[in-house]
Amino acid sequence: MNTEKNLSSRLAQYCDAAVKGFDQISERRKLPLDALAQYILSSIQAGGSIDLTFICTHNSRRSHMAQLWALAAVAYYGIDNVQSYSGGTEATAFNKSAIKAMEGAGFQITKTQDGSNPVFEVMLSQNSKSHKMWSKKYDDPLNPSKNFAAVMVCSDADQNCSFVPGATRIAMPFDDPKAFDGTPSEFDKYAERCLQIATEILYVMNQVKNAQ
Repeated sequence: MNTEKNLSSRLAQYCDAAVKGFDQISERRKLPLDALAQYILSSIQAGGSIDLTFICTHNSRRSHMAQLWALAAVAYYGIDNVQSYSGGTEATAFNKSAIKAMEGAGFQITKTQDGSNPVFEVMLSQNSKSHKMWSKKYDDPLNPSKNFAAVMVCSDADQNCSFVPGATRIAMPFDDPKAFDGTPSEFDKYAERCLQIATEILYVMNQVKNAQ
C-alpha cells in the first residue's frame, strides 16, 4: 500500500502491524464497528463529506486518540472526504499519557499554546496537513452540528449524553486507561488502548475501502 505521502514511515509501519490484529476482534465487537463502516459507506453514496465526532466525557484520552486514528486510517487506505473531530460532555485537557502513546505510534505532536487546556499541532507526516487539537465540548462551534456520526467512545458519555442534536449515534466504547494513572502499568495500558483503537478504526476503514 502506498502511504508514503500520507503517513510517516513510522506511523505507516504501526498501521501495518495493527491491521494484523483484525482477526482478534470479536464478532460482538464488530457490530458497532460495522455500523460505523455502514454509516460512512451510506454517506459516501449520498455524496459530500463525511463527518465523524468521537465523544467521551472529558475529551482527554479516548476521543482524542480515536479522532487521530480516524485521520490516520483514512490516509492509510486513501479514503477521501472523511473528516474526524472530537469532543466531551465537558472540556479538560489532552492527557499527557495519551499524547505519549500517540507519539509512540508515530504521530508528530507539538504543543503550540500553554495553559490549563493546551493546544497541540498534530501531523501524520513531515509534509502532511497539521491538525489542531485541544479539549472541547462536543458541541463546540468548530465541530459539526448536523449530518454527522456521534461515535460514543466511553460508556459514561453514552449514558449521560442520551441525545446529540443533528447526529447519528453509534456506541463504540473503549475501556478508560485513566484507571491506571499513577501505577507501574500506566504506560503499557495507554499503549494497549492506543493499539486497540488503531486496530478497530483501521478495521472500519478497511471495510469501507473494500466495499467501494
